[in-house]
Amino acid sequence: MPNTRDIRRRIKSVKNTAQITKAMQMVASAKMRKAQQAALSGRPYAELMNQVLAAAVAGAGDFQHPLMEAREVRKRAVILISTDKGLCGGLNTNLLREAARFDKDTTVYICAGRKGAQFIARSKRELAAEFSYKDIPAFAEARAISKFAQDLFLQGKADSVDVLYTNFISTLVQKPEIRPLLPVGRIQKLESGVGGENVGEDLGVAKQEYKFEPGAGDVLGSLLPHYVNYQVFHYLQEAKASEQSSRMVAMKNATDNAMQLIKDLTLEYNKLRQANITKELLEITTAAMAMG
Repeated sequence: MPNTRDIRRRIKSVKNTAQITKAMQMVASAKMRKAQQAALSGRPYAELMNQVLAAAVAGAGDFQHPLMEAREVRKRAVILISTDKGLCGGLNTNLLREAARFDKDTTVYICAGRKGAQFIARSKRELAAEFSYKDIPAFAEARAISKFAQDLFLQGKADSVDVLYTNFISTLVQKPEIRPLLPVGRIQKLESGVGGENVGEDLGVAKQEYKFEPGAGDVLGSLLPHYVNYQVFHYLQEAKASEQSSRMVAMKNATDNAMQLIKDLTLEYNKLRQANITKELLEITTAAMAMG
């Protein structure tokens, strides 16, 4: 049975842990707000770009682009967007469970984040490249990832490219999603759970009429690589918002559990101390009665 000194030492240890988890919760909360705002601020530009591209596709006729070439899928590339650090609840577990569903022999992985790369190496799957990205993803980081994926597709080393990331739906809900990236099919609204509706709606017919110079095909050919780059950039923003919100919730739960444990240990400590005091009083009373 533990004595009062052991319980005091354990209470002190749990308090120190609670201070750490509380600090991590506050940091994750601040980063989550920034990441969510970054994802929201890019939506108007993305939606307008998609409308222009939809109009270009409609007006380009039989225009073909290498990034739009559909072929039989013998080799698949997956851009796996995970986190660099842990302590974010079951976010990485759920994401990597989806990554494990792909055929090991016909899938090559492009990892953004160390956790995903570690899983690919541990499960002996084919890792083509590993990239890192900041708490607020930069477009240059997304462009590097997208360029590598486009090169694999254009060189015939991959017949399709998908993106596996965690979609931010709310502070409490983040869902792993698989989205096709290449070949580019119908232009859609960016799949987003951040304050948006009509998720993934096709934009086959533009709401406005556009005139293109020198022509719709030329505009489409110039914008398609940028469109793919921005898709990856958007998914990075969603993944980072998911990571920070999941970490904030995990650290809040850890802090709440630590405070509850402190209450339980304090109650146990008080009971044990009271029992010791009662025992000492009984011993004193018994000794006094024995002495007459």
